[in-house]
Amino acid sequence: MMKVKNSTINLCRRTLYESLSAETMVRFVRLVDPEYDLNERSGIPQNIPITNQMAAERIVEDIVADGRFIDFVEALVRVDSEGYMGRAYPIKGLGQIVKTLTLEGFLFDRSTGQFFENTHERASPDWGRLHDGDERQAAVLRLDVVANSVLVQQNALDKIEKAYAGLRTIVTRAVIGRFGRVWSWEGDGALAAFMFGQKERSAVLAGMEILNELFFYNRLTNPLDSPLRVRIAAHAGPIRYRESLMELLKNDTLKDVIQIESTATPTDTLSASSNLFLSIDRVIQDRFGPESQADICKVRRYAVNLEKL
Repeated sequence: MMKVKNSTINLCRRTLYESLSAETMVRFVRLVDPEYDLNERSGIPQNIPITNQMAAERIVEDIVADGRFIDFVEALVRVDSEGYMGRAYPIKGLGQIVKTLTLEGFLFDRSTGQFFENTHERASPDWGRLHDGDERQAAVLRLDVVANSVLVQQNALDKIEKAYAGLRTIVTRAVIGRFGRVWSWEGDGALAAFMFGQKERSAVLAGMEILNELFFYNRLTNPLDSPLRVRIAAHAGPIRYRESLMELLKNDTLKDVIQIESTATPTDTLSASSNLFLSIDRVIQDRFGPESQADICKVRRYAVNLEKL
């Protein structure tokens, strides 16, 4: 969870009480926390008036403590640009808050209205904004190296380490470059997630890129005596974020993507589940084969085709 600087907190407080009434502030904070109760959180009885400044101080303190600061700023940006319930609400100083967050290592994507970590500076598993127990819709990617134990037996350790370092670079670049995060990397595979922006599209494109890059890596720079071969699966569904990897892996969506990879995915292939595939552009869909039934869902598959590269 991100740490918000005192200067940013003070700026947000001033922005709120100079632009909005206490009642309106509560209405907007409920866009990110529907159960928010200013009187309950402040301990002030309902028969005692709460000034705009008091409301702003309490609300900002609460959203920072709850780990919802960036969500709240995103909600304010939407209200400022689109209005709310048919009424305009210009919010003085909001642009300065956005600028301050960019200086603190975030990028603002105007196409989605969301903040993302600047991955040139950091790429934390929680995107710098989730906290333990948050539930979000996510797209996930599972990669497994085929016949890993055979590769280890047949190649020198230094070659194995070099080859897997190359694979990690390919995977990390494909995932991080699309606002995803690599949640785990075992000896023979990886698990990645996408929670923001066009997450389903990002997961599929990352999987396709990994296969394409690995195709050329095997032919040009792979130090092993045989090619690195993988299976990749992409899936979508609800994820309850956990800081503990053991707890995180208990999510059904992650269990499902692992099953799709292990039981429904041929070697050197990406399998995309049907619920994820519905959100993908037609241009990308045309690169996949026909839909087929797997154990737990329908999938479509992609493999490298030189004629389409």
